[in-house]
Amino acid sequence: MLIPSIDLMGGRIVQLVQGEKLKLAFDDFEYWIERFSKYPVVQLIDLDAAMRQGDNRALIEMICKRLPCQVGGGLKTAADGQALLNAGAQRVIYGSSLFGASGVNKEFAAGLKKELGEDALVFSVDTKGGKVAVKGWKDSVDLTPEEAVTWLEDYCAAFLYTHVDTEGTMTGFPMDVAAVLRATTGRQLIVAGGIKERAEVDALDAMGVDAVAGMAVYSGTMEA
Repeated sequence: MLIPSIDLMGGRIVQLVQGEKLKLAFDDFEYWIERFSKYPVVQLIDLDAAMRQGDNRALIEMICKRLPCQVGGGLKTAADGQALLNAGAQRVIYGSSLFGASGVNKEFAAGLKKELGEDALVFSVDTKGGKVAVKGWKDSVDLTPEEAVTWLEDYCAAFLYTHVDTEGTMTGFPMDVAAVLRATTGRQLIVAGGIKERAEVDALDAMGVDAVAGMAVYSGTMEA
């Protein structure tokens, strides 16, 4: 399954390369909402919130009323997730807050499951150079993605894995990484980072893995 992504920054839809360099920006929300209305789920990320630089809450609420969304970006507490669910999000994405200096914060994950319910939770495990990346991909934790997924599997409905090294580059997603992660968890697995063509989405689908596409869709190289 293809999941289109809407990344928000400064009140616009943006596409960044490796979470840093702005490559594309749009403010024609109606066009993209209409384009994505046929999908069962759209990924909505508040980059400003993820980078602790404000938020795009009003836009998120507007888009969640129009599209079925899983929403993430800077969620720190169960109350943060509940607020998004109340605003119309179908699921909420937690990332950096699941990890601490000593690794995975299982107590926090268990608390989220108790407060919000496992079905509402997507846990984001992003890696840079083979290690879990946190705080807008500026820091890292000494964990491999397989270790993180194994620790967290009991607490969520799905995992979102972003391969930061190829994010926004349209150089292709590493299929070997997808295969290892697929073998690691029985949960829904969604991957992102470098996907450039429909053939990759189809190959991932054959493995039982869903794909998020951003740059390829917004640049027009992949139809969505």
